[in-house]
Amino acid sequence: MRRRPMIMLLLAGSTALAAGRAIGLAGAAGQPAGGFTVSHSEAEWRQLLSPAAYDVLRDHGTEPPGSSPLDHEQRAGLYHCAGCDLALYDAATKFDSGTGWPSFFQPLPDAIGTSSDRSLLFMLRTEVHCSRCGGHLGHVFDDGPPPTGLRYCMNGVAMTFKPAAVG
Repeated sequence: MRRRPMIMLLLAGSTALAAGRAIGLAGAAGQPAGGFTVSHSEAEWRQLLSPAAYDVLRDHGTEPPGSSPLDHEQRAGLYHCAGCDLALYDAATKFDSGTGWPSFFQPLPDAIGTSSDRSLLFMLRTEVHCSRCGGHLGHVFDDGPPPTGLRYCMNGVAMTFKPAAVG
């Protein structure tokens, strides 16, 4: 059996990923490299965000599926970044993907950025982050509905919802 070479390959890959983050290839606190117009120290982010929001927005965590009330939100309005309050998605672009996370087929113009996410061995995903503060929001996949065919699968804890004004 050839388990030892596979184990060594997995260990080497994990070590390389950790080393890349340690020397800043992914930016501070795992964020995409580059400057954002809203930035805070790690201590400031921890004061501003709940522990769950910090885990997702700053450490690229993932909330458990089905845990966000935003997945079931049905009102008209806008979804904003929980880190900097930038409007990200119009509720008119939200759909039920059946994944347990709020999903949208299109962001608002200039609201998000993307980067390659290789955090899962042998799988390349497209990470979605806030264009203003760099906070991790989720991932985008190409299995969404028309008109874009995209599914922006977002962590609800990384967003807030502001209902549209009535009247």
